[in-house]
Amino acid sequence: MMKSNYYILILILFSSTLTFAQKKIALDSVYTIQDSVMIPTKSGINICAVIVRKKGNSQPLPSILFYTTYYQGKGDTLFGKKSADHDYVGIIAYARGIRTDLRYYAPFENEGNDIYDIIEWISKQSWCNGSVGMYGGSYTGFAQWAATKKLHPALKTIVPQVAVMPGFDFPMENNVQMNATLYWPNDNIYKNQQIKRSLPFEWFKQGLSFRSLDSLSGIESPIFKKWINHPAYDFYWQSVVPTPEEYGKINIPILTTTGYYDGSQIGAIQYFKQHTFYNKNADHYLVIGPYDHWGGQRYPSKNLMGYKIDSVANVSMSELAYDWLDYILKGKQKPEILQDKVNYEVMGANEWRHVINLDAMSNDSITMYLSSEKSAGNYKLNTLEPGMDYVSQKIDFTDRTTENNFYTPDIIFDSLDAGNGLIFKSGIFNQEFEISGSFTGHLFATINKKDMDISCALYEQKADGTYFFLTRYIGRASYAKDNYERQLLTPGRKESILFYNTRIVSKIIERGSRLVILLNVNKHPFEIINYGSGKEVADETIHDAGAPLEIKWHTDSYIQIPIFRDWRPKKNFER
Repeated sequence: MMKSNYYILILILFSSTLTFAQKKIALDSVYTIQDSVMIPTKSGINICAVIVRKKGNSQPLPSILFYTTYYQGKGDTLFGKKSADHDYVGIIAYARGIRTDLRYYAPFENEGNDIYDIIEWISKQSWCNGSVGMYGGSYTGFAQWAATKKLHPALKTIVPQVAVMPGFDFPMENNVQMNATLYWPNDNIYKNQQIKRSLPFEWFKQGLSFRSLDSLSGIESPIFKKWINHPAYDFYWQSVVPTPEEYGKINIPILTTTGYYDGSQIGAIQYFKQHTFYNKNADHYLVIGPYDHWGGQRYPSKNLMGYKIDSVANVSMSELAYDWLDYILKGKQKPEILQDKVNYEVMGANEWRHVINLDAMSNDSITMYLSSEKSAGNYKLNTLEPGMDYVSQKIDFTDRTTENNFYTPDIIFDSLDAGNGLIFKSGIFNQEFEISGSFTGHLFATINKKDMDISCALYEQKADGTYFFLTRYIGRASYAKDNYERQLLTPGRKESILFYNTRIVSKIIERGSRLVILLNVNKHPFEIINYGSGKEVADETIHDAGAPLEIKWHTDSYIQIPIFRDWRPKKNFER
């Protein structure tokens, strides 16, 4: 009986394979695909592209450009086929050097000029009606903004999704570099032998400089070396995105999509802020909800890192992009979700809200101060300003048996692991309210060193004791005043450290909940370690650690949380 079932299973699998193959042949017969098309540029370096058209569409059509820095093989044609299915011509164009000669590859540096030349070529083809749109996420989102630095007349709209902003949120966030600085070009672009996953732990244990990561891996990376030489958000990074003057001239309609848990949200929102600030008539829409980097550009996860998203949040950003392209390029109806310039889903309310700008997401704020007073083993977070005091923290960078600020990518926890940091908890809220927007903070600290990398994470602790991760800040203290110019701290002096570059989040805070702050300093394998010597952080080693870092977090430090409700809060709404 088992043998009979085995042969039935083989027959089913074989039949399924035949069916899939037959479907693939049928699908391929629908399209005309031109692979390895070489598009000339003024630089003299050709760009490799794939052109996909639906058979039977003989008239000129609007063209959709999907510009990418990745090459995944024949599967890339799916991006072109999706455009062809919507009665466009689909073009997949690869960054300079990809699929040609990687010696020409320089991430972020050539998109502005190359994409202008690509669009110039597309607009002159017999199959193009003269209108070009762009869409796509992450690096592809960045590339669309690079294309707006010198707008081609044929480019009618862009849909930058989860768009990275080089130097602003990748390969560093608020001037704190990630080890993705090494992994990203090696694994995704050069496709060298994959760097061993134990590398960060070896680097951490040995206490080597961040600059030595590529040597430790055995793979020299010119991109890694170049990027770590720019720890400030300097001209190298700023030159590849629009200037204030260029933002002011971007008059094409734009749709931005991102998510509360998107690693690139900070960059995506910064583009939106800059465009709408420098161009008061910007025709720019934003959609944001409970999505990660994937969900903010493709399809949402119904269970996002342990959180079951609201039913109304189950919106395909991929389909929304084409609905937008149809609206702009074909005159179809505007997508229903775009009822105002900023469209966001309130977690826990199962509701989309629509407001004119980011500021309108909130109509009030809660200011909460650090306190030296303890309750049930944790420090208090007070809505009333406490007296002048401080909370102490000590980090021994030479001790590699412990870590500080290790980060777990989950949203819901049964218990909160402090990661050797400090936990501050508010009182219990006796009424629900809505957090909407980006939280900010003003920390006052006295340290015995010249610098530190700070983390400040925000949680809701519900009545049942579980924790809901809302958002966090990570940033270098010496760049807090200006991310372009490093200003070292003075040991022994009370320093003012402002932070504001944090992710947007929107959620109902339930009655009976508390707000929780986890305050910490980086010492773990996955981001650079700032030993506080004042040297270039990438060159510091464990030998620069010296005495343990001693911090006095002063109790006039506070965080400010944007809220929205229909009534003004009481002076004290905790019990």
